[in-house]
Amino acid sequence: MLGVDTFQFLNVVGSVDSAKGWNDAEKEKLWLYNLHYFDDLNAAGAEDRVAWHRALIARWVEETPPGVGNGWEPYPTSLRIVNWIKWALQGNDLEATWTDSLAVQVRWLRRHIEWHLLGNHLFVNAKALVFAGLFFAGDEAAEWLAQGLKILRREVPEQVLADGGHFELSPMYQAIILEDMLDLVNANGAWPGHVPGDVVAQWREVVPRMLCWLKGLTHPDGGIAFFNDAALGIAPDYAALEGYARRLGIEPVPAKPAETHIHFLDSGYVRMERGDAVALLDVARIGPDYLPGHAHADTLSFELSLFGQRVVVNSGVSRYGLGQERLRQRGTAAHSTVQVDRVDSSEVWGGFRVARRAYPFGLELSECEDALAVVCAHDGYRRLPGQAIHRRHWRLGDHFLQVTDTIEGRFHEAVARYHFHPEVTVTGEGGEGMLSLPDGREVGWSVTGGVARVSASTWHPGFGQSTPNQCMEVVLDGSEATVELVWK
Repeated sequence: MLGVDTFQFLNVVGSVDSAKGWNDAEKEKLWLYNLHYFDDLNAAGAEDRVAWHRALIARWVEETPPGVGNGWEPYPTSLRIVNWIKWALQGNDLEATWTDSLAVQVRWLRRHIEWHLLGNHLFVNAKALVFAGLFFAGDEAAEWLAQGLKILRREVPEQVLADGGHFELSPMYQAIILEDMLDLVNANGAWPGHVPGDVVAQWREVVPRMLCWLKGLTHPDGGIAFFNDAALGIAPDYAALEGYARRLGIEPVPAKPAETHIHFLDSGYVRMERGDAVALLDVARIGPDYLPGHAHADTLSFELSLFGQRVVVNSGVSRYGLGQERLRQRGTAAHSTVQVDRVDSSEVWGGFRVARRAYPFGLELSECEDALAVVCAHDGYRRLPGQAIHRRHWRLGDHFLQVTDTIEGRFHEAVARYHFHPEVTVTGEGGEGMLSLPDGREVGWSVTGGVARVSASTWHPGFGQSTPNQCMEVVLDGSEATVELVWK
């Protein structure tokens, strides 16, 4: 919140200086959603903006009639309910009309639970009911609490896999749901004795596993990997969430030793770490079969950090909603993997839809004296006339990474793309060249079985952001090509 009626969401600044501004058709829907979340009530330095916040709450109650507009959709309603209650718990008094409005919002939410969407939307609906049931007193509040807990009893084991990953398989949503879990533990501490002990025990048991997963999908720079819908600046990073957990008396799972694989068996991601390199591999399904809304066609993509710096990246996401740019960012060509015959490995469409999708198979992890190795294939191109299979083999040593792509079956064209961080400069063409890292180090690259060309692309580290970067496209000569990166 930049002023009494000025906001910056998704890296876009806008004003809301009249009642119409709450539903301004010229603004993107996600920007308006953020406006109605009221996240700034609990943001850093919020105590310096209390007068703004009080004026904003008063305006919202006056200018957004029940059930009308973006702010009354179930998802923003859920986040706003929690944010208002958190703000009140910090010692800010809710005026009587605001408390009445809060109760109306909860009643409305209870009649509009997002059963049709499920996933993270249903989770935050339930969280809001729990917060409201704890905050208010009486029979109606007890019903809110009971319904919220009933949903969470079912959804926590459904949505949090045994390896700690959130089942939508997005590192960003992992962090969002992890913060929700910590908030629930925290709320139980604020109102002890209202939540059954077995439920609290479940919440506290889940958190360390979720932290372990998030740490595994975090680069050395502290930010998440870009698999499926993922961007920086939307959810707290690993360090912030670990600190939150420790303040609640929850210790993270002890870290596994480096120089090895970490395989998240249930979600399907692999972390390889050796010497100065960290490689994060997507050998996962795109998400739950019944809920692929945040999926990208990124199967067998990977990201690489060297010397603490991102080098190979996926392109990220800068927008939701409909449109060609959203489709492009979800498509295979925007990721560091192989595209066959110019189609996506999974058929992404609309803003949040997937038709036929890739399934990985044949995963093998091995280790020898000089390298870690991972092999996996997927069947996303079996729907093409040539019934092609893409198989990828990674070998990570102390000073090298080899990536070998094999296409089994008939095809016209196969292109392996390597997207590089904007601060990495790529030189060379054809069969060899150099990567210049931001700290001045150099990494040699070479290609066998294909021809490399360097093209201009864009990287999207956050919503509303598009940064020029370089992409190396390796066109396979035959059925197999290898790219090798070598560093000192």
